[in-house]
Amino acid sequence: MKHQGKVVFVTGAGQGMGQAVVKQFAAEGARVAAIDINKDAAEATAAACEGEVIAIACDISNSESVKGAMQQVKEAFGRLDVVVNNAGIGSVDEFLNTPDENWERVIGVNLTGTFLCCREGARLMAENGSGAIINVSSSAVMSGEGPSHYVASKAGVMGLTRSIARELAPNGIRVNTLVPGATNTPMMQGIPEEWMQQMINGIPMGRMAEPEDVAKVASFLASDDAGFVTGQNIAVNGGMVFI
Repeated sequence: MKHQGKVVFVTGAGQGMGQAVVKQFAAEGARVAAIDINKDAAEATAAACEGEVIAIACDISNSESVKGAMQQVKEAFGRLDVVVNNAGIGSVDEFLNTPDENWERVIGVNLTGTFLCCREGARLMAENGSGAIINVSSSAVMSGEGPSHYVASKAGVMGLTRSIARELAPNGIRVNTLVPGATNTPMMQGIPEEWMQQMINGIPMGRMAEPEDVAKVASFLASDDAGFVTGQNIAVNGGMVFI
């Protein structure tokens, strides 16, 4: 199997794309740490998977929480090979009325959380001399559609990826950005039907992505098939936005 024996750390694993990513890697032979701020959600994902999956509660915006989660992975599996930074949040705020606390929370989870998991994950991977990091951004960066804090945080993820891909290449660690478009996840719930239809109308392939579409590309980026791919933005959006 493609990821037999690898150890994979997936954030935001309790639902949506993160859950699909955990299932994909587990089905392909990996040992997976399902990471979520909600321990019950992480455990539900682990229980739904084939193979060896452990659930870990972690607030990725908190440095000590991330360090603790990484330590649990090392104690459970002895190594780390792949990090998928999928966890993300947003809120519906107009720019001129964005509260400071909403800006700080979105940036804290989406960008700072990605940085912390990259840093601590890369420290473990460097012990092996190899590894792959997949950071999840958003096509909203290219279109500019979406709340300013969300778009800014996801643009930051792209910049972070390119910077650390260069720095970590001598350590044998590849870093890429996975850039989904509109995806059928719980985060899309509550969006007015007319907005949803407008999004779908703007996708040449005529539908939103399913979480499994994204998970399969994450699996490719972590595999030896992508062994010479680093520092890249890989779009999964049905042609909605070209990057």
